[in-house]
Amino acid sequence: MGDSYVTFLVLGIVLVVVDGQLIYHSGKGYLRRAAYDDEQASGMMKLTAVLFHLVVLGLLAIVSIIEVETGDAVKNVVVKLGVVLLLLALAHGATMAILARIRDRQMQQQLADQMAEEHRIYEERQEERQAHIGEPRPAPKIESPYSPNK
Repeated sequence: MGDSYVTFLVLGIVLVVVDGQLIYHSGKGYLRRAAYDDEQASGMMKLTAVLFHLVVLGLLAIVSIIEVETGDAVKNVVVKLGVVLLLLALAHGATMAILARIRDRQMQQQLADQMAEEHRIYEERQEERQAHIGEPRPAPKIESPYSPNK
C-alpha cells in the first residue's frame, strides 16, 4: 500500500499543478482580451487558480484514501488516477465556465459603459443645438453683380 499510495499522490499532485498552471496562464490572456488590464487579469486568475487547486487537491486527498482492489498494485494506481483525471476534467470545465462568465460580464459592462458614453455625447450635442436655436444667425453675404471685385 505504501509505494502505490505515494506514487498515486505524486502523480496526482503533478497533474493538478500542471493543469492549474495551464489554466492560470491561458486564463490571463483570455481575460485581457475582455478589456481587463494585466493587473486585473492576474489578480482574477490568481484567485481562480487558487480555488481550482484547493478543490482538486481536496478531491485528490479523498480519492487517495479510497480502497481499490484489482489484485495488482499498478492497476490500483491506474484506476485511482483515472478517477482523478475525470474529476480534473470536470474541475477544468467548471473553471473554464467560470472564466467565460467573468469575461462575458466584463464585456457586457464595457459595452454598457461605451453606450452610456455615446448617449452622453449625443445629449450634449442636442443641448448645444437647442442653445443655438434661440441665437440670431448672421445675415448671409450677398454679393452684388456690380461689386468692384469682378
